[in-house]
Amino acid sequence: MHDPAAPTLLLIHGFPLDHTVWNSNVEALREVAPVIAPDLRGFGTGPSTATAPSMVHYAEDLHHLITARGIGSVVLCGLSMGGYIALAFLERWPQVVRGIILCNTRSTADTDEGKQGREATAIDALTKGSAVIARAMAPKVLSQHTRTTDPELAKTIEAMMARQQPEAIAAASRAMAQRPDRTHVLRNANKPTLVITGEHDTLMPLPTSEAMAAAAQRSTLVVLPHAGHLSNVEAPAPFNKAVIDFLRTLPDA
Repeated sequence: MHDPAAPTLLLIHGFPLDHTVWNSNVEALREVAPVIAPDLRGFGTGPSTATAPSMVHYAEDLHHLITARGIGSVVLCGLSMGGYIALAFLERWPQVVRGIILCNTRSTADTDEGKQGREATAIDALTKGSAVIARAMAPKVLSQHTRTTDPELAKTIEAMMARQQPEAIAAASRAMAQRPDRTHVLRNANKPTLVITGEHDTLMPLPTSEAMAAAAQRSTLVVLPHAGHLSNVEAPAPFNKAVIDFLRTLPDA
């Protein structure tokens, strides 16, 4: 059983996914800490969103959630877009964050080219539907090794993306385009930090993870072999071990 005083592990899913992306992690992680894996607004069972939120709005939703549940301290674990949200949360409420886990993400802002790509994704979602986005994205988020050895996982991920609301995909894509560089947040927070990435993550190449690990004052970098952008589902056992080891080394509050 986990330590009753352990902070709650808050799992923040990526784009355009929902909380079920954590299905291969939650049970193992609950052995060492309380875990919550909510849906972000517009995704899965989360409340719908009519306007484009910012990373801060998603973070505010999560802060409201833990406040409502009486949770006093958390370890943030953000995957991809979830990492952007985790950094926005850390910037606003550092006092409740015991540690931060950044998975297959970056702390920097989008380039102009990246922002144009986000807008194209938003327009495609609204005009062509979520299934088109899913077909384009699914091959990019999983490594060739994963797609070859576990074609069922590839189908599951594509189906997860395809069932999301086009409006939520568009809103999140535009919100990501507007996020600022938050490397300074990581540098100034002085929180225990775990950076996890996949050996074959082409969306977030290794230097982006190395830069975050270098910026954080107390950091560990873990690179998972054979995994791509969704390292938590592509390599769940080593991913879970890395998170558990990190949680067990956190200093007492």
